[in-house]
Amino acid sequence: MPPRTVVIGVDSSTQSTKAAVTDAETGELLAVGRAPHVVTGEGGARETDPEVWWRALCDAVAAGLKESGLSASSVTGIAVAGQQHGLVVLDRSGRPLRPSLLWNDTRSAPQAAALVAELGGPDAWTARTGTVPVASMTATKWRWLRENDPASAEATTSVRLPHDFLTERLAGVAATDPGDASGTCWYSTQTGAYDPELLDRLGLDLSMLPEVAPTGGTRIGSLTEAAAETLGLPAGIAVAAGTGDNMSAAVGLGLGGAGLLDHPVLSLGTSGTVFAASRARPASTALSGFAAADGTYLPLACTLNCTLAVDKVAALLGLHRDDATPGGEAVLLPYLDGERTPDLPTSSGLLTGLRHDTTPQQLLGAAYEGAAFTVLRALDELLRACGLDPADPEVAGRPLRLIGGGAQGRTWVDTVRRLSGRPLIVPGSGELVALGAAALAASAAGGGDPVAIATRWNATPDDAELPPVERDTETWERVGSVLDKASGPLLGG
Repeated sequence: MPPRTVVIGVDSSTQSTKAAVTDAETGELLAVGRAPHVVTGEGGARETDPEVWWRALCDAVAAGLKESGLSASSVTGIAVAGQQHGLVVLDRSGRPLRPSLLWNDTRSAPQAAALVAELGGPDAWTARTGTVPVASMTATKWRWLRENDPASAEATTSVRLPHDFLTERLAGVAATDPGDASGTCWYSTQTGAYDPELLDRLGLDLSMLPEVAPTGGTRIGSLTEAAAETLGLPAGIAVAAGTGDNMSAAVGLGLGGAGLLDHPVLSLGTSGTVFAASRARPASTALSGFAAADGTYLPLACTLNCTLAVDKVAALLGLHRDDATPGGEAVLLPYLDGERTPDLPTSSGLLTGLRHDTTPQQLLGAAYEGAAFTVLRALDELLRACGLDPADPEVAGRPLRLIGGGAQGRTWVDTVRRLSGRPLIVPGSGELVALGAAALAASAAGGGDPVAIATRWNATPDDAELPPVERDTETWERVGSVLDKASGPLLGG
């Protein structure tokens, strides 16, 4: 019997790093190593030292290999999927000049508004980059840095995204992929390249940016001797370009040109996202019109407040996260960190509809409803961006894939079923970002389309399929009415 070969898919998220040791032939998840991150900042600030990510990657890989019981010599490739949008600025030696501004750092909201106005409005940005700048996007963070920390901006010789930074540490090559690059607002999904006019407007030189590989599974180099020694892996193994976390989750699900197209996904994590892989280039100001990791597109809507916000409400009430009931008349918009969709970066949480008989369990249920409603409301726009009619019975009955940490929570699943009225598929694998990264690593190591590889790995999935329930239109309309009426005077938008 030939020796087992494995690849490592790294999921470097906001809160932690996971390293999935995966059989390169079957996709069997053999072990997952984990290491935590530290996020700092108050008010709108959210930052992490990029060196924390590198140390966490090293620790997670070591833990995963140890758990697997396999020799490091069996590893043939590695790829990183990282949290999107974070701004990493490096000096000439490749060292971070300051902590990274994370995707959920909202301090650059004024810079986002200024950039939108300078180019002529939202439609102009959508036509060029596919995405209208909001505080999450990297371009707004670079503008903020130039205005608020000019010394660091002036000393910057290289600008990276979180996954780019880690990939460069692995291979010694400055590279990214179309998927993660499309979340910067200086990459054009129209041309498939960096936009020279936007770079000039932002004060960025092309030499400061990584090369864009054709796909996230492209082999951009080999593991360097220095990285191999630190990680305990063989030098020379394949390093893939990697991608952003949402793009990697799509690969892990088998979404893309060689798999499923125009099938919606709802991810419940630190952020809440709804996305689909499509051949149609998205051009909606209500969505982020990202590229996917495999050459297709990934229209996406993202909310800042999802599982962490609901968990915070549960903690304030002294309840377990599943000790919740439907909210009744209460409406709670849990915008504890501002909000991205809708674009309300300075907003805070809003509670209304209290009665004498309102229970703590209903308040927690209202938090679930507010968070789920916010991301689900973007679903119809997502389907239209894929060229579909949301009212078409076939489209309306298309199942919604539910992923992320929240997909393992009973109340999250019940709330999404009730508010969407759609059938749900809860994939059996809980590590889809890491699994997608492993497929990118397998593509780099042995060739082949990463989505086709992931589809083959998932040939016998243990997914849970849940039939639709009657949609709770009363709650849907009540939450929507509060959000629409409060957006201006009470939520800061």
